[in-house]
Amino acid sequence: MNYRSVFRDGLFAGQSVVVTGGGSGIGRCTAHELAALGARVALVGRKPEKLEAVQREIADAGGAATIHACDIRDEAQVCATVDAILAAHSRIDGLVNNAGGQFPAPLRDISLKGWDAVVRTNLTGGFLMARECYRRCMEANGGSIVNMSADMWGGMPGMGHSGAARAGMVNFTETAACEWASSGVRVNAVAPGWIASSGFETYPEEFQQLAATLRHKVPLRRFGTESEVAAAIVFLLSEAASFITGTTLRIDGGVLNARPTWKLVAHKRSKPYNGFPLYAPPKFMVEE
Repeated sequence: MNYRSVFRDGLFAGQSVVVTGGGSGIGRCTAHELAALGARVALVGRKPEKLEAVQREIADAGGAATIHACDIRDEAQVCATVDAILAAHSRIDGLVNNAGGQFPAPLRDISLKGWDAVVRTNLTGGFLMARECYRRCMEANGGSIVNMSADMWGGMPGMGHSGAARAGMVNFTETAACEWASSGVRVNAVAPGWIASSGFETYPEEFQQLAATLRHKVPLRRFGTESEVAAAIVFLLSEAASFITGTTLRIDGGVLNARPTWKLVAHKRSKPYNGFPLYAPPKFMVEE
């Protein structure tokens, strides 16, 4: 089965788009949608075997992707990776700065090493990828960048390291949008809320049990799908968003608008969109 995108066929024909964290979750889903729309995708991640699996999936669906193993926290690796992508693709039209990771912990228990690892993964690595794509290609040719943030407004208790990094990514997005506009480069971000993605399966069981209850705090009363995040990313990369830059698009079911003075009503009126035939939500997040 092919990806059921809401966008027109061939939207990214002839374009090359880099997707970091392309071996799983939202990155994998986004790579599939871009490939289905005609893009030649460069999959970037730390684990070659995961990238190879996604590359085969995309090829089986009739798309094209190259793989590039890289730790985005390492400046030398990022520079070499962007050079390798340009050698294989000749151009970089878009960058999806999706790679990230964190672990649940209260601030008092986060070591310096743990703090640095999360900040480097969720902020510094995205900066390095964006800077090198800009320096090596987009400064002369234009392009579009979509960064990954998160629902960090009001703080992120239990994941303060990630919250700080994701907030930093919003500010980086706004700054780069201004500095790089004269090169024809647009820079935006997406901020997913609670998405039923495979990434949740990496967390401890007690955290998964807590996460399973979070739908009740969402006005739309459900979790988001990977496809709903991918669609937002694809829109921001596309020509339809040509006058949008420096924006962070929340994809959270309205959770930021929930108020203690307003009782959320239980309902099933919000229907999820899933265009990815290979998508499988974590078992503990399956809707009741």
